[in-house]
Amino acid sequence: MLGGLTATVMKEILYFEADRRAINITINSIGTELSRDDRRRLFSDFGHLHPEGQRDLAICSDFEQVISVIVNNSIYPNILQKSSEEINLDKVFYETEVMKCRYMFTHQFHYGIFYAYLKLREQEVRNLMWLSECISQDQKYRIVDGVISIF
Repeated sequence: MLGGLTATVMKEILYFEADRRAINITINSIGTELSRDDRRRLFSDFGHLHPEGQRDLAICSDFEQVISVIVNNSIYPNILQKSSEEINLDKVFYETEVMKCRYMFTHQFHYGIFYAYLKLREQEVRNLMWLSECISQDQKYRIVDGVISIF
């Protein structure tokens, strides 16, 4: 069991990851045959939304209810302020993840830096895939829409 600074920095990013997965599970299961109890069982046993927020997510029946659960949470009230005109939840989550991973580089002597490095590399690959798709489809004007700056 790792403690100290590693536990502190990893707890924050892992809680965020658990919450993001719970939100994605909820959004992807809206309109499917997945029951509320089955949805709740797919959620992790930790995170900032655990247990009250996850209980609220389990009963959501449309996208607006999911957004209201996120906004009403004390941890993520301003996460959706970044995208005012159209909510692209994946991009907002990726930007937040990059911000949290960059923050991990400000500390020294912890193992969380390896996790942050790998997550930032994943984002770099997503950026390259977006660039290549935009170029191959002759949509160069959309490049700025999907690229998330790492540093």
